[in-house]
Amino acid sequence: MESLTCRLEMPGWRLAFAWLEQSGEAAPARRAAVFAEEEDRFRARLAGRDLAADSMVAALRELFKQAGTSPSKYRPSSEALGRRVLKGEGLLRIHPLVDLNNLLSLATLTPCCVMRPGSVEPPLALRRGGAGETIHGLRGTLNLEGKPVLADVRGPFGTPITDDHRVVVQPEDRAALLVAYVPAAVPVDINAALRDLADRISGIRVGPFWRFD
Repeated sequence: MESLTCRLEMPGWRLAFAWLEQSGEAAPARRAAVFAEEEDRFRARLAGRDLAADSMVAALRELFKQAGTSPSKYRPSSEALGRRVLKGEGLLRIHPLVDLNNLLSLATLTPCCVMRPGSVEPPLALRRGGAGETIHGLRGTLNLEGKPVLADVRGPFGTPITDDHRVVVQPEDRAALLVAYVPAAVPVDINAALRDLADRISGIRVGPFWRFD
């Protein structure tokens, strides 16, 4: 993917995109070690602390409220992922590109999504969901009214909560477009974190990168 355009219609957000491409296969033991390291690191980081009080999670929750959504009823996907790990449940192994996406989300606590090639048509826009708009994800239909929504020329396909089935990476896919939904007020280097994780897993090339403020 050579170019990408995205318009932000909601204040307080920054979107970080990256192109991912499988260049080989990581040894299962190496991949399992990275998963274990990141899960242990996350649990140690949050030991004795309330996840909702973390600066990234707190900023995301505030942005959800500004959009018109209760973050307690509709949690950011990164918070839901973090709560799963804190309960002692490991990250699911789904697909190499999805796995990298989930590791990045856990490491940075930013909601992240990977989209299969050709599933979205720029220009993209981050906006507030309108009345009657929905997406159909793994848990059924999600009403988008009052929620942060990422849309293309065909309409909404993603949120920091879940994503539409049309963008889901399939077993045969060897590339994907990743997006991280980042609160602009919280400093985090998404690109550096992504490169580090990809280097440790091996077998996935990352870049080019795009950032929209």
